[in-house]
Amino acid sequence: MTIHSPFVLWFTGLSASGKTTISQAVCKYLLSHDIRRIEVFDGDVIRTNLSKGLGFSKEDRDTNILRVGWVAQRLFNHDVSSIISVISPYANIRNQVRTSIGKGFIEVYVSTSLEECEKRDPKGLYQQARAGLIKGFTGIDDPYESPINPELNIDTSKLSVEACTDKIFTYLSQNNYIK
Repeated sequence: MTIHSPFVLWFTGLSASGKTTISQAVCKYLLSHDIRRIEVFDGDVIRTNLSKGLGFSKEDRDTNILRVGWVAQRLFNHDVSSIISVISPYANIRNQVRTSIGKGFIEVYVSTSLEECEKRDPKGLYQQARAGLIKGFTGIDDPYESPINPELNIDTSKLSVEACTDKIFTYLSQNNYIK
């Protein structure tokens, strides 16, 4: 398997929707097929390194997403594909990143419901937000603007990790990103 054309898989969705799990499975599959010109960026890791010091105000969230988008765009320009797993709650900023990258931007909306994400809540963040201990939490007291026309829509409460991964690879293959 080879990459025919670079891409940016941009996973967006609520906390605990399954973005990281699916993006890691996609990366593992690509690596197992000897595709090496790929970088993976996860929201928690980005906040620790690239966006350290930013808070969770709308302005800081926008700055975080624009930074990640800039890095992805730079890599894309050098034929390196990226897998990005970030909440990216605001449609306008996601669209700015889409515009900067162009044709290779593939929005993957992990559309798992708020109720399901709250059931999973591996870090206890929803519970803390509901108790008022975390302010401005996406999906609780800060909005999440769902994509209108994502290239892919995946609900991890209805599909296994393998089925989600297969759906992504079918899209990549049918659209000549991989062969």
